[in-house]
Amino acid sequence: MFASVMVVFAAYAVIFILFEDYDRKVLEPFEEVSDWHLLIFSLVVMAGLALLLHRYARRMDARISREQAEKESRMRRELTQNIAHELKTPVASILGYTDTIIDHPDMSEQMRQQFIERTNAQARRLAALLQDISTLNRMDYAPDMLSIERVDVAQIVAEIASETALAVERKHMTLKNCLPQSIIVHGNASLIYSIFRNLTDNAICHAGEGTVIEIAADDGDDYWHFTFADTGRGIDEQYLPRIFERFYRIDKGRSRALGGTGLGLAIVKNAVLLHGGTISVANRPEGGLAFEFSLMKRHSALKQSMEQSMQK
Repeated sequence: MFASVMVVFAAYAVIFILFEDYDRKVLEPFEEVSDWHLLIFSLVVMAGLALLLHRYARRMDARISREQAEKESRMRRELTQNIAHELKTPVASILGYTDTIIDHPDMSEQMRQQFIERTNAQARRLAALLQDISTLNRMDYAPDMLSIERVDVAQIVAEIASETALAVERKHMTLKNCLPQSIIVHGNASLIYSIFRNLTDNAICHAGEGTVIEIAADDGDDYWHFTFADTGRGIDEQYLPRIFERFYRIDKGRSRALGGTGLGLAIVKNAVLLHGGTISVANRPEGGLAFEFSLMKRHSALKQSMEQSMQK
């Protein structure tokens, strides 16, 4: 800051002070002592101003850094509290069921089996939560360690459609896979799977019975552009800006009852950004929700995107 101001003023001094008449055809330095005094005085004033600006800029940088550190600290505390809260529920359920089994050895076999099944369900929920936390941590702190390979997105989506067919049928829904036969990108296969699997699970859980899920894609120069839409109930506009936040739920009780971890859409967003793309969500005019996102095609550009992600 200081050096920049002084350079600018030095140029000003040379042009507008050292050469006293603006209409000269030949620029000649002046010789009067008073003019030199004026030049020196102006340089001193400008040096003082530059120093003040420099100190002000440093104070502002320190203030911004302090506020950013406080914000990050607050977010970490909130995240820790959310994780502890989310872990507490399945752990308490597991302890409750197992304690009941231990304390009542004479309970019926049918009741025992029911408690074991509930314990297993809570353990699976706990495992899913820990897996999602691990996935987010990998993206946050070690994106450069993710393996990059040639991935066929169309094949991944076809596998997800097969895996979720029973859940889709149970809710009388229809999954329309409108992707081309082959969509090749260079990326991390596990994270790309997570994008489409979490969006599919989210739609199955929240779109409503009898709805249609449609997945489509357009081929761009450097990106594949995807649309993941459903014909369900949509989301109130006031909640849309926050649905990618970690552990954010519109209806917390209902979301937990459906088995969600509260991290699925956060994983989707982070995985898309890590692959050099962007993502947005909006309610469709005809009803339902539409996610639009992109995935970068090229390996070299993806590496650069991951490096930028680490710097942030």
